[in-house]
Amino acid sequence: MSAAAVEYPCDDAPNLLEEADELSRKLPGYRVEIIGEEITVTPPTDMRHARSLTDLTFAFAGLHSQETWVVQAVGVWLPDGPFDYAVPDLAVVDADFDDHRAEHNCYDPAVFRMVLEVTSSNYGNDLKKKVTAYAIAGIPVYVIADRRNRRVHVLTEPEYGEYRVHAVHPPGESFTLPESVGAPVTLEVNRVLGLG
Repeated sequence: MSAAAVEYPCDDAPNLLEEADELSRKLPGYRVEIIGEEITVTPPTDMRHARSLTDLTFAFAGLHSQETWVVQAVGVWLPDGPFDYAVPDLAVVDADFDDHRAEHNCYDPAVFRMVLEVTSSNYGNDLKKKVTAYAIAGIPVYVIADRRNRRVHVLTEPEYGEYRVHAVHPPGESFTLPESVGAPVTLEVNRVLGLG
């Protein structure tokens, strides 16, 4: 008969949040997130990624007002783990988001109307782990600019840890986001993907 190994907690061992902070200090310019209780590190973006975000920021300019802000790289505290947080590329948030600071320079997911990710080297996180994390957080709209597969995913109506509606748009198409982001916004897939 064999016995399972017993693991004792180490009181002086760093927690995931401390480890993420240390990685952030050691890797300036990299994006460090904790999703599903795993640390993810993403290197700085390429020019196509940056151009896509710039185009999107201009496309959402009409939403930036006294009630709604359009922001880049602002952390959202995720409720599905004790230290989980993500830093979406772009977000539409309530203008009073600063009153809803959670932890670790992140904000309560309730102030996020939409999050948008432009895929990069960690595209699997954007297409899988973050879908679940953002749905659990109740973020109403999640847009994924899937550069690898050249399409845009628009996920809406989060319920029970998943998005009930998932629309996929190929290059050449346009789509309109729900008014829940602040107003109807129509985007061209080519611009969202940074294709010109």
